[in-house]
Amino acid sequence: MLEHQANINSLEEIRRYVVETLSTLELLKSDRCQLRVRLLTRGGEPCGMYFCLHGPRAVRLSAIWETESNSILFYGSTGERVQRTRLTAAPQLPVPPRNKLAG
Repeated sequence: MLEHQANINSLEEIRRYVVETLSTLELLKSDRCQLRVRLLTRGGEPCGMYFCLHGPRAVRLSAIWETESNSILFYGSTGERVQRTRLTAAPQLPVPPRNKLAG
């Protein structure tokens, strides 16, 4: 497994880094792929982001930005972890809206 370090300052930079890294893993053209992003929460609080890159031939690659360790974990098309990037700096995650109970 490869280990890297990066200084990323915005959510857009994280998105671009993830797309470039995942595309390189399978030699995909990043402009031909679709990226889906989901905010991960634990106990209602944001704790990371899930990225899934959909390529041609039903190829799916994924990455998870885990904020507790401030690392992005990259997974190949077989689901095996292939790279870890530790972030020296990272932006704050957006806070999801809380459901209000009617009462």
